[in-house]
Amino acid sequence: MSNRLILSLAIHNHQPVGNFPHVFEAAFRQAYLPMVEALERHPRIRVAMHYSGPLLDWLEGSQREFFPRLRALVAGGQVELMTGGYYEPILAIIPDPDKDGQVHMMTDYLRRRFHARATGFWLAERVWEPHLAKPLAAAGVDYIIVDDTHFTAVGLREDELTGYFVTDEQGATVKVFPSRKRLRYLIPWQSADDVLAYLRSALRVAGGTGRDPVLVMGDDGEKFGLWPGTFALCWEQGWVESFFRAVEAAEEWLVTMPPGEAAAMPAAGRVYLPTASYEEMMEWSGGFWRQFLVKYPEINTMYQRMLRASRKVHAMRPGPRRRLALVDLWAGQCNCPYWHGVFGGIYLPHIRRATFGRLIAAEARADRAPHRMVRGQGRPVGSTIADLDGDGAADVELVSPAMLLVVDPDEGGGVVEWHWRAERINLTNVVSRRPEAYHRQLLQHPSDAPAPEAETIHTGRVRVKEPGLDRLLVYDRYRRAAFLDHLLGPQVTVDAFARNEYQELGDFLTGSYRPAVSRSRDAVAVSLSRDGSVELVRPLPLRVEKRLTVDARRSELRAFYRLHNPGDAHAAVRFGVETVWAVTDPGARLWIDNQVAPARETRARPRAHEVRFTDWGWRGAVSLRIPEGEVWVHPLETVSNSEAGFERIMQGVVCLCLWQITLDPQRAWEATLVCELGIKG
Repeated sequence: MSNRLILSLAIHNHQPVGNFPHVFEAAFRQAYLPMVEALERHPRIRVAMHYSGPLLDWLEGSQREFFPRLRALVAGGQVELMTGGYYEPILAIIPDPDKDGQVHMMTDYLRRRFHARATGFWLAERVWEPHLAKPLAAAGVDYIIVDDTHFTAVGLREDELTGYFVTDEQGATVKVFPSRKRLRYLIPWQSADDVLAYLRSALRVAGGTGRDPVLVMGDDGEKFGLWPGTFALCWEQGWVESFFRAVEAAEEWLVTMPPGEAAAMPAAGRVYLPTASYEEMMEWSGGFWRQFLVKYPEINTMYQRMLRASRKVHAMRPGPRRRLALVDLWAGQCNCPYWHGVFGGIYLPHIRRATFGRLIAAEARADRAPHRMVRGQGRPVGSTIADLDGDGAADVELVSPAMLLVVDPDEGGGVVEWHWRAERINLTNVVSRRPEAYHRQLLQHPSDAPAPEAETIHTGRVRVKEPGLDRLLVYDRYRRAAFLDHLLGPQVTVDAFARNEYQELGDFLTGSYRPAVSRSRDAVAVSLSRDGSVELVRPLPLRVEKRLTVDARRSELRAFYRLHNPGDAHAAVRFGVETVWAVTDPGARLWIDNQVAPARETRARPRAHEVRFTDWGWRGAVSLRIPEGEVWVHPLETVSNSEAGFERIMQGVVCLCLWQITLDPQRAWEATLVCELGIKG
């Protein structure tokens, strides 16, 4: 009969690539450091800890005194360090060579810095797919931790989820511990007495098994001080201290043990788990994590860029350049901008920017590799026509030393990626405004009373960072991209356009264009054409042609437009070209000709000739020169939920250049827009 219960705690500490330094600092002061100090005061409390690579890099550079303290806990057997993908990727979706490389990078780091032999693996967001057993086993992983929802999905009961189970893929085995959701929700939200009461009940239920039950809780370390109200709860009010003392006082029937030691005990059985994550993630994703790649096309763009960068980097010759490219690539696989739940995820522009920056850097290193340079050309240009987004239709990529463009002909011929390669910036790195399930809460309850002292981030309360956010719930009917073509009625205003309260008169905005690529020695271009119609008094035929050209000798994109009236009636149209810009600093300024336009304000200016865009960290402005026309600009802002409540986030700036055009039958109108990167002054 069982006479003791083994509690195995695994604490996961992570900050994403590109997060602000003050967030790292706050997390360290409020959560990571206090937990280590508490463990130092309670040597009988033994746990597993996982620190992601971006956090380890920051700690080593900014908090060097922390490592010796953590190293002492490891040496004393009180803390087991877990490995993982170094940059915390969703392991299932990255190429197999990157899986292996990231795991070995972390395992080797822990061995060098802490003399730790890490055999337990922290699976980012506990996103499990059955094929993972094989690459994990090949990388030397002994066990992983996933959620109890993975197990209940195949019929196991909660009372059966003690210890670990063994799974395999093609004979390669790995041990899998279930993490109890009930413990995640008890710790630290309920009293220490309530937690121990639950553990006692679990011991009674397991009394007939004849072995000591092992209960695992793996969860975020930020819940112990960084989440709203938890610093006061955990440290000022002493929840962690009370809990550790209660566990120590219950030593007759309760003992803590890192999961690595528990993994040496006999298995509870065999199991084959379905694709799954924790319950909340399953809800956010629609039941399968990869659906985020469908729900948010912007995530898919990032994902497909990552895959192409990976192929290029792994094709490089071994050596220092390849090693640097691999680090950039792996940093660009950090999971945070590849999904969205209660945290900001894809909606956080600084995280997206960092991810694209590392992927652009990795690809640039690969493109500069000697075996990829075009013979006789120091400044190569290139093009690719292929399915670049996995939708079964051809896309077009143009590359020059200064920039890279990806055009989606089936989505209005828009530019969905526009890399400013020298600055490691994707200029079209924005997120469209779309409905989220939690927006209903905001509409029903614009704001609630002040929050209690501490609450789980999965609370149903409505917390807002500023009033009036419900008025910003505007949704786009198409994916925002550059060089999209509008036909508007004379009554449409800039405010109506910004709020998506207008009607398109043409079928060009999201229609399919026919692509054709041409190339000369120093330039490459894609020509796109569509024979569509415009709804005036009656539908009239209209042909729109556009040609996007990049030059090996200039940091410049030229967009040539031609509108042709093939019919027998006059056509008076209001034609607009939309561009979108990843200007995400709410304090940034634009210039329409010589007039300043704050990036967070909606502006309309007639008879304009140039718009300049800047953002934080840009070394120079981006200039868009146009034939004289009307210019509209408005901020692209979303309302998303976060651990601290609803917040307004600036995703970018939309610019619409408009011309009033009258076309006689069989006549055409032409215009050229010129975009130059890195303008000084």
